Amino acid sequence: MTSRYADLSRAELAVLVPELLLIGQLIDRSGMAWCISAFGREAMAQIAIEEWAGASPIYTRRMQRALGYEPPVPNHGDVVTIFKGLQLDIGAPPQFMDFRYTVHDPWHGEFHLDHCGALMDVEPMGPEFVRSMCHDIEDPTFDATAVATNPRAQVRPVHRPPRVPAGRKPHCRWTVDIDESHPPVSPLPAFHVVAATRAATVELDPIDPADEGAGDYTGPLLADLDFAAFSRSALVRIADEVCLQMQLLNLSFVHAVEQRAADQEQLREVCLKQLTGIAGIAAERIHRALGLPGGAEGALRVLELHPLLNPAAYVGASVAEGVLTVHTDPDDSDAQADGAWVALCGPGSTAPLEALVRGVDPRLDVEVTGSERDWTLRVVEGADPAPEAGEVAVTRFSTGAAFVFEPRRSLPITPV
Repeated sequence: MTSRYADLSRAELAVLVPELLLIGQLIDRSGMAWCISAFGREAMAQIAIEEWAGASPIYTRRMQRALGYEPPVPNHGDVVTIFKGLQLDIGAPPQFMDFRYTVHDPWHGEFHLDHCGALMDVEPMGPEFVRSMCHDIEDPTFDATAVATNPRAQVRPVHRPPRVPAGRKPHCRWTVDIDESHPPVSPLPAFHVVAATRAATVELDPIDPADEGAGDYTGPLLADLDFAAFSRSALVRIADEVCLQMQLLNLSFVHAVEQRAADQEQLREVCLKQLTGIAGIAAERIHRALGLPGGAEGALRVLELHPLLNPAAYVGASVAEGVLTVHTDPDDSDAQADGAWVALCGPGSTAPLEALVRGVDPRLDVEVTGSERDWTLRVVEGADPAPEAGEVAVTRFSTGAAFVFEPRRSLPITPV
């Protein structure tokens, strides 16, 4: 199926891709608040570990294949391959998570964060929450990401928060070393669950090598990716892959929450709150970044481009004559078969859809009707603005909600 991003210009896509990467990071600003509320801080940390460790090895390898920088020998990639993967990972969106890389040789490197947006969000909550994120969660999840490239890679801290002295910069520093003497890292059990989903193997449109601009990332590691240098075709594929990263991360989140929820009702409640919060903030950022029109027209366009309904090859939906139709039969939608985000929406569950359209204009609402097989959505305009959903307000707590990207020069990194 043709990507829903295929009718955007190359310039529009270059703006949209970093937005999507940042939106993916903000999924946890939405979801983890409700996990703390339902299960406590320590259980939240375990959910985050399983969530990222279940999804990141899968989507890391997908992006390697899509952009042609996968290791020539499986499981024997170098630090450059690991660093390229981080640059295209929703766990490390550009600038908001400002990774700076140093390559000593193919098997040894370092990175530090000049700015860590996640730390800025968590630091006001106190040192226990900082330690949960920067110690308990980071140790296993960095290794889980690296295992996608080389199971003998070790990512180890030089220093990390809680910051001593207060305000220390860079926020953290890590080494990445690959050595045959290192014991190989094995994926966590959550990985095998997520690998069995349809999302893990969905096929996306190939990149057209004849399209103007870079169609891969096979050259040197760049300090900052210039997304405008990629071809339009490559940017479409990257956008779809980034949305699939979010879908995979969410499926891993659902699995982790399910292991701790008292029943299916609590599972659905936590997952619905997570989706509602990210739906509103994502819509707001996409609408603003692309300068889309307001009103029902703009909201429907944002719906088409929103991670909730992408990639098109995964989520069965279509827009025609001002109406969104969502296909709920698993034969027509891999997302429905997996129980992905869209499966939480429908005639009896409109909160995420309401939050989404109100991210464009608080006066908007949705009319959702249909059957078990298909449901349709119309965007309607009311007289008075609706109050912001509490789930969106919780997500807006993150500094990422209002984060502004800045122009950067794209310079190659050479071994030092």
